[in-house]
Amino acid sequence: MKTFLDWSAYDTYGMGDAYSGIPATGGNYAKAVAVCMHSRDCQNTGKGVMCPSYRITGDRRHSTEARVAAFKAALNDGADGRAFADPRLGEAMDLCVSCKACKKECPSAVDMTLIKTEYLAQRHEILGVPARTRLFGGVPEWIGRRRILLRLAIRLRNRFSPIAKLVEKWLGVTARRPLPEPASKAFARTASSSGVTRGRGPVILFVDTFCRHFDPHIAEAAVAVLEHAGYSVRIAEPAPSDAEPDRPLCCGRTYLTTGMVEKARGEAERVLAAFRNEIAAQTPIIGLEPSCLLSLRDELYSLGLGREAGDLGKQLYLLEEFLAREHQNNGLRLELKPLNVPKALVHGHCHQKAFGVMKATRKVLSWIPGFSYDVVETSCCGMAGSFGLEAEHYDASMRMAELALLPTVRASAADTPLIANGFSCRHQIEHGSGRQARHIALLLRDSLAPNEEALSSGRSG
Repeated sequence: MKTFLDWSAYDTYGMGDAYSGIPATGGNYAKAVAVCMHSRDCQNTGKGVMCPSYRITGDRRHSTEARVAAFKAALNDGADGRAFADPRLGEAMDLCVSCKACKKECPSAVDMTLIKTEYLAQRHEILGVPARTRLFGGVPEWIGRRRILLRLAIRLRNRFSPIAKLVEKWLGVTARRPLPEPASKAFARTASSSGVTRGRGPVILFVDTFCRHFDPHIAEAAVAVLEHAGYSVRIAEPAPSDAEPDRPLCCGRTYLTTGMVEKARGEAERVLAAFRNEIAAQTPIIGLEPSCLLSLRDELYSLGLGREAGDLGKQLYLLEEFLAREHQNNGLRLELKPLNVPKALVHGHCHQKAFGVMKATRKVLSWIPGFSYDVVETSCCGMAGSFGLEAEHYDASMRMAELALLPTVRASAADTPLIANGFSCRHQIEHGSGRQARHIALLLRDSLAPNEEALSSGRSG
C-alpha cells in the first residue's frame, strides 16, 4: 500500500508480539495502528485529556481503541486501499480532534493524530479533496495572498446572519460561531526593533500564521520579552532561494490536520531551507502557537525529509520552554514586577500537555512576583483548529468545552486573568463565555521591569 507519510520509524514494532494483531496489509502504517495493547486508558474520564470524543459520548466507538479496531479491519479487508473510503471508518474517525493525548497518555503511545492524517490523505486520493477542506487547510496561503478580501468577507459573514447561513449551506461552516477576524495590520517586523546586538546572543522568532495575521500583538510582545532578556531577535524569513520569498514561512499544520500531505511537505521543505544555516549554528528557534511549533518538532519526522528534520527539532522551543531552559542552563534572571491582579486561570493547549510543556509554563509564571494561578483540569477545549467551525461538529465541540473549561471560566470572577496560549483555545473561551484569554507572552510583557534590559546571571528574578 502506498502511504503519504513516512512510517519507517515503526519498522520493528510488534516483532515477536503475539498480541499486536498487525494487519496483513499496510506495512509499517499497519504496525503504527497495531501498537494499541487495549489498556483502555482512552476510556478514562478523570484527569488528563484522552479521549475527548469518548468523554462527551461515553461510547466506546469513539475511543482510540475502537478507532484502532476499525483501522485493523479496514487494512485487513481492503488491500487496494479502497477501504479508506468506507463510511464505517469515516464514522470511527469523525470525532477525533487530533489532540495528541493518546501519544502522551496511552501506555502504547498510539499516535492517532498521524494515523488520522494518513487516513485523510488516503481518502482524498480516492474521493478528492472537499472544498471546505481546501479552504481550512489552505488558510496560510489564502490569508497571505488575499488578506484584505478575506478580512472583508469574514467581517460581512460575522455581522450578517443570512450570509453566515448561506456559507453553512454552501460549505458546511457553522453559522452558530463567528469566524476569527484578521487584525487590521499583519505582523511585519523583519529584524530586531533596535538593531542592537545583545549580550545573550541571537535567537529566531518563528511567527506562525495565526500570530502574524490574527494576533500580531502577541509576536510583538514576545520580541519585547526576548530583547528585555538580552537576546538579539531575528524574525524567521524564507530562504533567498525560496520560490515565494514574499510569503511568510508556515509550519504546514493546517495541511497535515486536513490530510493535504504534499502541501504540508512543501511547507516543511521551505522551513528546512530557511533554517539550514541556523541548524548548523544551533541557533534557538522560538515559537508562540503550540500546535504550530510542536508540529515542526514532531511531525516533520513523518514527512520523510531526512536527518535535518531531527536536527531542527532539537532547536525548536515554545517561548516559555526557551526561557525556562535558559534560566536553568544559562543563568537567565528575568527582572519582573508584580502585576497586582487576582488569582488567574491557566488553560493548557492539548499539545502543550502532550509534549510536557506545562512544566515550563508553570516555571515561568512563578517568576512574576506575587502572581498566583490555578491550571484548569480539563480535556480538549473542543475547538481543535477547524473542528469547532464545522457545522456537523459544532455541538460536539461545545460539549467538550462544557466538560470543565467553560464552567470553570464562568464560575470565576469577572476580573480573573485567563491565560491560554492556543489560538483555538482563546476563541473557544471567548465564544463560550464572552471572556478573553491572553497568551503568556502578553502577561510577561506587562510584567517587565521598567528599568534595564534585564539580566545577568547573578541577579534573581
